[in-house]
Amino acid sequence: MLKNTTVASGEYEGCRRGPDGQWVSHYHGCRPQGTPQGASYLYWVGSQPDAQAFERYLAEHPGAVDVWLGGHTHTNPDDRYGGKSHVETKWGVHFVNVSALTKFHVRITTVPMSRPMRIEGDQFHVGCYLHTSDYAPQGPYSQGTRALKLRKRFSARGRAQSVASR
Repeated sequence: MLKNTTVASGEYEGCRRGPDGQWVSHYHGCRPQGTPQGASYLYWVGSQPDAQAFERYLAEHPGAVDVWLGGHTHTNPDDRYGGKSHVETKWGVHFVNVSALTKFHVRITTVPMSRPMRIEGDQFHVGCYLHTSDYAPQGPYSQGTRALKLRKRFSARGRAQSVASR
C-alpha cells in the first residue's frame, strides 16, 4: 500500500519494539537489514528510500486513478491502527487493502479474508469474506463492506463513460 492510506501503512506501523528494544514483527516481518519505518508501505522505489513517488503523482493529478488495490497488511477487518481502516479515500483515490488468505503469515494479527468486488454503474462495492470463524462467524462480514462512488460509470460492455455525460 502507499504511505498513510490504509490500516497500519504509516511509518513504524508494521513492526514493534520488543521488551529488549529490538524490532519484532507485528503486521509485517522485520529484518535486521530492513527498514522498519517503511515495513507497512511502498518505502523503496528503485534505490530511493521513502520515495513517495506514487503519492506525489496522485496528489498532483486528481482523477488519474479511481481505485488502488493492494494486499499488504494482514489483520482483522475492523483494525484501524494508525487511524485508518482497510478501505480509505485519499487524493480522490479509493484505497482497498484486500488483505490475506493466509492464517499463518503473521501469527498475531492475521485473519484469513478476501474482498469480493463488483461494479454497478458508478458504484464500486467492496465486500468482506472471512474464511475461518477465528474472528467472527465464517462467511460474509457485513461490517467490512463498503460502497464507493467512482468518477466514471461502467457500462455492461466494460467501457467507462464520464459520470457527467449521463
